[in-house]
Amino acid sequence: MATGAQSIAGSGSTAPLPWFWQFLKQELAPYPGRTAVVGRMVLAATLVMIVCMTFRLSDAFQGAIFALLITRETPRATLESSGTLLLFSSLGAAYLLISAWFFISAPTLHLLWIIGSFFLAFYGLSALTNYLAAVAFAILIAVGVPLWDRYVSAETNVEDTLRLLLAASIGIAATAAVELVFKRWKPGEEITSPIAERLAAVEKWLVCRAEDCPVDSDTAGDIVHLGMVGTSRLRRLLRRSSYSSLYTEQMGALISLTGRLIDIAANLTPTVIPLSEEDRKRIRQLAEDIGSVRADLLAGKAPHLREFPRETNTLHAVFFLPEMERTVFSMAGTFTGSQSLRVYAPPASSADPPTKLFVRDALSNREHIKFALKGCLTATLCYMIYQGVNWPGISTSVTTCLLTALSTIGSSRQKQLLRFAGAVVGGFVIGMGSQIFLLPHFDSIGGFTVLFILVTALASWFMTSSPRLSYFGLQVALAYYLIHLQEFAIQSSLSIARDRVVGVLFGLLMMWLVFDQLWGAPAVVEMRKTFIDSLRFMAQLAREPISADLRVATDRYFSLRDAITKTFDSVRAFADGVLLEFGDSRPQNLAWRSRIIQWGPQSRAIFLAQITLWRYCAQSSGFELPEPIRAALREFGDRAAGMLDSMADRLEGKVSAQDVGLEESFERLEQRVHAYASEPWHETREPRLETFLFLSKRFQDLLISLNQQIQVKDMPSLPAVFDLERRLSSNHGDGGKG
Repeated sequence: MATGAQSIAGSGSTAPLPWFWQFLKQELAPYPGRTAVVGRMVLAATLVMIVCMTFRLSDAFQGAIFALLITRETPRATLESSGTLLLFSSLGAAYLLISAWFFISAPTLHLLWIIGSFFLAFYGLSALTNYLAAVAFAILIAVGVPLWDRYVSAETNVEDTLRLLLAASIGIAATAAVELVFKRWKPGEEITSPIAERLAAVEKWLVCRAEDCPVDSDTAGDIVHLGMVGTSRLRRLLRRSSYSSLYTEQMGALISLTGRLIDIAANLTPTVIPLSEEDRKRIRQLAEDIGSVRADLLAGKAPHLREFPRETNTLHAVFFLPEMERTVFSMAGTFTGSQSLRVYAPPASSADPPTKLFVRDALSNREHIKFALKGCLTATLCYMIYQGVNWPGISTSVTTCLLTALSTIGSSRQKQLLRFAGAVVGGFVIGMGSQIFLLPHFDSIGGFTVLFILVTALASWFMTSSPRLSYFGLQVALAYYLIHLQEFAIQSSLSIARDRVVGVLFGLLMMWLVFDQLWGAPAVVEMRKTFIDSLRFMAQLAREPISADLRVATDRYFSLRDAITKTFDSVRAFADGVLLEFGDSRPQNLAWRSRIIQWGPQSRAIFLAQITLWRYCAQSSGFELPEPIRAALREFGDRAAGMLDSMADRLEGKVSAQDVGLEESFERLEQRVHAYASEPWHETREPRLETFLFLSKRFQDLLISLNQQIQVKDMPSLPAVFDLERRLSSNHGDGGKG
């Protein structure tokens, strides 16, 4: 909506400080379930601390950090992943013990082993399908590799490596125990409940509108709050869950559409619009439809499809209504053909990606290698510098690089400010401040436990914010734990605390230098490029299958589907980063952000329609089409791909053909379907063809609607964005396509 874009863009003209305080207030406001998540995080981390202190175990910080990172997942996913976490932690320890034996004696080989180990750790973060397993393996390597540089006996190095594994195991076990107590037994509830909550808020808002009465303060507050919180936490839960890929894509689209409804309502909450009786009737119908979707969702059923309402000229004043109706209709259409593709594809190639160790494009996608190289370079620079100046106290910089990289994927360079601030607050203010003013007065573990709980609760509350602020909480916890939980002792030396905090800051500095300065770009540029990539990938998918071999076609389909899903997630992540960018171009950047977010739900709906249409193109079991209709469908797919490429060309500033003949190709497809269905001996197949035609028509309508929205003449300051991208390309040698 233009209104949303203008509203957001207008907010960019305000001073950064008032905006930041409002942003902070909204991020830290409680939401349903937040207190419970924080409570589980604090309880798990405290259990780790007590166990390690009781048995005088070192490196307890690793187990406590594990508790915080793991608890941010869902209780069900945490329990399911506990065995995997233990396995990969053990693999990390085994890798250290076995590989170090070959390289420990030769200095040159030892250095190459360290560099290779860092590369392996960062590559795993990007290429492993199980996020928690990648974290477990990478942390063992990042913390364990520097241990083997000390001039101590091999037995000591082996013992300390095993202590790392023990600390990690305690963290995993304590977290799993806490999650077992609070486990939700209904699968998917951690996703569906927040969506239902948002739908209920919009339904309540619409009922107030239909009654032509002012929206009450509670409803307005809920809408505004949910709009500020956004859906990033839900997307993160879904992305790291173990659900099937098709269900993940469907729920991802539903989350995006729900966020769109919230955004529309939040932008219009303060306004008063005169309504006719016909307006109120249609708004009440929309509220009932949202209630129906919400009820079906909570009952575990696919939302029921209904006929799309026809727009009339009498509703010109209620400009938000057609957009919300289309959004709700897309919610129902999201679950059309919701069976998993594994039912139709050959067994050897039909497994969903979460069942595999590595993502399907682990070897073909250069982004995995690029991320690993950047992370490896950062950690290696930290290692070589602190070894060169003989300052082993700042070896925490290597661990910081890894833990910071957990939040680097998809984030903007401005988020580094939150990391630095978190390190200063957690290390200097809380960590060293408690050493000076509080710890001298504690003579038992009880006093330290109270302090530990308070600090962990503060960090956890920030960590449960959106990704725009959660990094601050992670850095507060990391800096504090590195000071007080690395050894079994209350640190009395400020020099040790100073070295560890300096190591954290040094690691953050190197991450900023490598990730943000050498390869970085403003989030708005990356957001636009990633959205263009999604259009290109969908154009490729529209032309599929290009191979007659169903196995090859299915593998290529899965690869494209994974790539498209990743671009959607990245676009939303970059959108969060745009909010933290300031400067003269901020109003234009926010306007771009609003436009691309507006296009997101429709793009997802197009993608989900493609998933079902691909089955018809591939002649999957139960989706067979006669050859004349299939030939017309291939032509229709080529025209759709041309329209998607045309949209991408316009966003890149290229001249593209406007008339790609999509409507004409659909008319030919429709004629062939009707001609085939009209024959008496084909009547038994007519219902299936009607469903196919309905999906094709909906796919066409979504494409045409998105194509009409992506018009260069309506773009905010398009040349300025291109100039910025060209300057970045010339500076970093990593040119874009625009």
